[in-house]
Amino acid sequence: MMGPIGDEGSSEALLSEALLLYRTAAEVFATVIEDARSGDEKAAREAQGYAREFHKALQTAMQERQKVEQLCKQDAGIAYHYALDFDRARDEVGRRMARLRAAGGGG
Repeated sequence: MMGPIGDEGSSEALLSEALLLYRTAAEVFATVIEDARSGDEKAAREAQGYAREFHKALQTAMQERQKVEQLCKQDAGIAYHYALDFDRARDEVGRRMARLRAAGGGG
């Protein structure tokens, strides 16, 4: 089960942490690319490995983000991009039943 939004260990907090790590990796990768452009042969070789790992990390982060968004939607009662407002539905059913009782004279 998901915890409330913002709780430590909640899906949103874990995603936020993963995205921070991803940004840090992007910064390291950018530094290695700059070193490679300046002629550092070791950095040029490392850049290829970083590029592969960075791509894998990006794919994983995006997949996990989609999973978290789906779980948040399910938790909020959203189905097919529409949220289900059970309180509103209950009120509407009550109003309609009251009108039917009033129209039929029943109690």
